[in-house]
Amino acid sequence: MSAVWECSACKTSFRREGYYIQHLQRTTDAACLRAGESVLNRIREPYRHDPPHRWGSGTRSPGAVPDFESISSSSPSLSSSASPTHADVNEERASENLEPPPVRFEGDFFGTKADYTAVDFPGFAQDDSIDAPLDAGPVPEVAEVSDNEEDGDEEVVGLDTLAPAAARSESSPLDRPPEPMRIDSSPPHPQIHIRSKPPTPIVEDSLDDEEDAQTQPGPGGVDPHSHERLREAPANIRHFGGKAGTPVSEPRIRTSAYRRYGERVHGSHENMFAPFVSEVDWGVGRWANIHDISSTALTELLNIKGLVDKLGLSFRNAKQLHSIFDDNLPSRRPTFKYHEAHVMGETFDMYARDIMECIEALYGDPEHVRYLCFAPERHYADADRKIRLYHDMHTGQWWWSIQTAYPVYMTIGNLPKSIRQKPGRQGQILLAYLPTSRLEHIANKAARRRVLANLFHACMSKLLEPLKAAGAHGTLMTSGDGVARRCHPILATYVRDYPEQCLVTCAYNGDCPICTCPHDELGDFPLSHPYRDIKASLAAMRSLDTPTFVQACEDANIKPVQHPFWEDLPFTDIFRSVTADVLHQVYQGVFKHLLSWLKDACGATEIDARVRCLPYNHSIRKFHKGITGLSRVTGAEHRQISRFLLSIVVDMDLPRKHADRLVCATRSLLHFAFLAQYPIHDDTTLKALENCLYDFHKSRDVFLDLDIRSGFNIPKLHSLLHYVRCVKLYGTTDNYNTETSERLHINFAKDAYRLTNHRDEFPQMTKWLERREKVLHHDSYISWHSQQASPPDLACALHVKMTQHPTRKAVSLHELASPMGYCAKHIGAAICRFIVQFRHPTLTLYQLENRISETLIPFTHLPVYHRIKFWNEHVFGQETRDSIHVHPRRRDNLDRGDSDLNICTDETVLDLRVGQIRVVFTLPDAALAYYFPGAPPEQRPPRHLAYVEWFSKFSASPEKTSGFYKVSRSLKDGERLVSVVPVGLIQRSIHLTPKWNGPARSDWTSENVLEKCTAFYVNTDKDMSTFFNVY
Repeated sequence: MSAVWECSACKTSFRREGYYIQHLQRTTDAACLRAGESVLNRIREPYRHDPPHRWGSGTRSPGAVPDFESISSSSPSLSSSASPTHADVNEERASENLEPPPVRFEGDFFGTKADYTAVDFPGFAQDDSIDAPLDAGPVPEVAEVSDNEEDGDEEVVGLDTLAPAAARSESSPLDRPPEPMRIDSSPPHPQIHIRSKPPTPIVEDSLDDEEDAQTQPGPGGVDPHSHERLREAPANIRHFGGKAGTPVSEPRIRTSAYRRYGERVHGSHENMFAPFVSEVDWGVGRWANIHDISSTALTELLNIKGLVDKLGLSFRNAKQLHSIFDDNLPSRRPTFKYHEAHVMGETFDMYARDIMECIEALYGDPEHVRYLCFAPERHYADADRKIRLYHDMHTGQWWWSIQTAYPVYMTIGNLPKSIRQKPGRQGQILLAYLPTSRLEHIANKAARRRVLANLFHACMSKLLEPLKAAGAHGTLMTSGDGVARRCHPILATYVRDYPEQCLVTCAYNGDCPICTCPHDELGDFPLSHPYRDIKASLAAMRSLDTPTFVQACEDANIKPVQHPFWEDLPFTDIFRSVTADVLHQVYQGVFKHLLSWLKDACGATEIDARVRCLPYNHSIRKFHKGITGLSRVTGAEHRQISRFLLSIVVDMDLPRKHADRLVCATRSLLHFAFLAQYPIHDDTTLKALENCLYDFHKSRDVFLDLDIRSGFNIPKLHSLLHYVRCVKLYGTTDNYNTETSERLHINFAKDAYRLTNHRDEFPQMTKWLERREKVLHHDSYISWHSQQASPPDLACALHVKMTQHPTRKAVSLHELASPMGYCAKHIGAAICRFIVQFRHPTLTLYQLENRISETLIPFTHLPVYHRIKFWNEHVFGQETRDSIHVHPRRRDNLDRGDSDLNICTDETVLDLRVGQIRVVFTLPDAALAYYFPGAPPEQRPPRHLAYVEWFSKFSASPEKTSGFYKVSRSLKDGERLVSVVPVGLIQRSIHLTPKWNGPARSDWTSENVLEKCTAFYVNTDKDMSTFFNVY
């Protein structure tokens, strides 16, 4: 990124605002000072980073690309904000000529004048007048929602910016101010300095060190310039060209497939719910199907006397309802057909759908028509096409090059990953229930394994048989808008865990299914063996009926399987189709090993003691008994542990030569896991992914030196070497992770089986699934008919939301300030200073202190909120993506922590400041009228305010070994620095972990560690959003 801040006097350019501010503070050039004065007055509030966008593409081409997934065990961001607007609303009470000369700012609870700049007083106008212009532009928004957090129908009732404080309609005792209370300008404690935003951190190094600060690497060691490119749209998109994506036939007027569906069910404007007679009739039927109400329970409900007639239902029992589903609702998806497989005298059942019909159903779904990709594209971050970007499958290299009860799930790569990842969007389809049997009647174990492998490949061959001709010669397919294109369905990826990868590729267990690396060299780094040769494997398979078949397979390093399902599929290289799997390879594989190694290296007792001391946070799961004693740990639990694992490994009581390498090895694997899950990559982030592996292998000998390991020939550790190639071929790893299929396994296998009578279950399961798909499609049709609205934008940004009403309507100032309450020790003085500075932002320190001494508090109680939420309803629905909890101390536990930590922000970590929120409150309407008489709402302070205790500024660079920044409480004369800030400035919650300096202290707990510990690390691993944005 080019420099955006320039001193107009000396013409020096600065990449970041903070460096320019340092220049203005330290320069002795009068011209620079004059130029900087006007610039500083225009500096506004920070903005919140937007996440990487999933950009649309231009012309796209046919090539419906199926992904075949069979199940084993199961897969934010910040909103943009601008500066606030403040204006003075009172006239001066005394003539400036009568005041003594201004005195130098000597400091208070916040420090000295040198610690602050004009950017610390955002939006304060120079004109101290009620008519000051409001020209700051857009501001961060704080939306209000219903008080009931469990209510799924939370209604947005208003927006709260940093300017207005909306009047509350209901009458409250808080609106009638008591006798005003005077605040002494010289309290027994040192005075607190209140600002409308936290002090901007300033790098203390000399300007000679500025270059070091600018080159501080981003996450995983990525160059910060490259990392910033991931937030921007591609600078150049190269389309495939030619006739790719060109329609073969196109209707004169494009119409949605929903319109044709409506004609089949005889729907109309008078009754869009047909074949049901009314909305209530459809609602009851949908409720019974979606919520898996048993037939017996539904029939008993409908047998209640008068219920059916009262509701006007067209069915009187479950059988009649199922008849409507089966006979009157058209199916958009193919039905299951019964097949038999005969193996050594035993017959196995298989229920399957025609794969071509499944592809056509996904391709022609009207819900997907606006998202389909028809041609590959190459996305570049620069205009010179040197830095390539990878995200959705159509941006990978494979599609460009190819353009020339054991459930099996299928999807098509034409759909964006944002659709395929969400089961509710129906971007996946259940293709078949494969037969499962241990074949225990075969006594020989080797023979049994061979027969099981042959059975699997025979069933898959039957399923994929239609792809042979369609993939080679193409077939016409019609999308949901009626446009026909010639498509070539080709097997792109097969997403499975390691054992199934070996089964699919016919590789031996213990070997790599992608390359020719033997088992005893899996721990080597870097990769020194070539990829498996599909031609050699196919040649070995063709010798099936010859005496040399077994030897040919052995030479090709594959098992002697008869007719693997992929041998005749066009344009398919099965060894290349095997993809990365973050869930099983990283979290359930390598991470599981890492936990075991750390347990041996650091000791289970010390690890568990540190885990129990970690502070609470919305993104951090609390393991009250530690983590070393967990059994049958899920991938989700391993993911949760990874968010704090590095913070409990630092400062271990080990020899220095071991401790540093242990931290480096842990950090490298964790950063690899985080980088591997990026939703977008370019060449530099992929290089960083490889560097993480390099750093791990460089430090891994610490486990050998500690006698924990004797080698690293682990297949799942070796599989990490293929991640970069996989991303370049098929896009980012969220295109093909097994977490999606794990969710589908619950929906389509476990739930379906639970609703059967457990006898002859497969016909019941398939019928249940077909009915469910019909109901979901009919529900989508009704939504289309009634709204004709497009799906929500897939771009993701988080917004601050507050409940409409406070958690407690009236909390006394005494309780707010009490150590037994909210611990907001200087709440009264802080509010006074905030009000005075809001009204008179240009006052000198002497004038400010005089005004504060004259300021009264016209209230004794405040309404208080206990939670700040960060949501994105359009993308995540009602899910809270981040949250800050602000509670008083519990009466039964005096050491109970009373708040989460927040981070107020500008652009980079050097523009951030960590603080602990003690109270979130609003000023009563009567108080606002008292402080701002006659001022319109837009010239009053924002409604939601927070009392914050600050931590120290970030240093210019993090700690070298762990990569964490270290902070501590900001103190002045033994008192904590505090301020009142608008809630709209708060970016996210943050997780602080203690700087251990040896074994964890026995008196530390999660509740008191923030009070008793003196130094902390900022845990940027707490979630992917923090890892990506805070560096």
